[in-house]
Amino acid sequence: MRKRIVTPTPATVQTRGEGWLDLEHAATVEIASEDKDFPIESSLSIEPSQGWRAAEPGAQTIRLLFDQPQELKRISLVFEEDEMARTQEFVLRALSNPGAFREIVRQQWNFSPPTSTRESEEYRVELSEVTVLELTIVPDISGGAAHASLKTLHLS
Repeated sequence: MRKRIVTPTPATVQTRGEGWLDLEHAATVEIASEDKDFPIESSLSIEPSQGWRAAEPGAQTIRLLFDQPQELKRISLVFEEDEMARTQEFVLRALSNPGAFREIVRQQWNFSPPTSTRESEEYRVELSEVTVLELTIVPDISGGAAHASLKTLHLS
């Protein structure tokens, strides 16, 4: 399943709460899979919510295509897993205009419920002219049947 939400682009995109970019008005999101009860919009919203989850197990990619090139200074990611022990890996990459994809971070995290259930990452970056931000999640590097999920993704 592919999803693309297109909205009119205002002359300027406002930031919301703590200076976070209002992604609803600044970008189109592409995803390969989505659980109908956990839509991608809930992980990109500034308001607290349940987050996104893939409908299918295995690696998933979330791609933000910005309406206008963006200058990014901060990236915040939160992942949660309350049910199964697993090692997740994610890769965050950015495409600047002009240029090729640049890897920002590649990280693994061991979820081990009930004690280690939340991964919260915040990165200070200096990225200019970003046209695409891509997050690839491998929910279980051992190849298990885990579903990728993302509690929040915020940018400023």
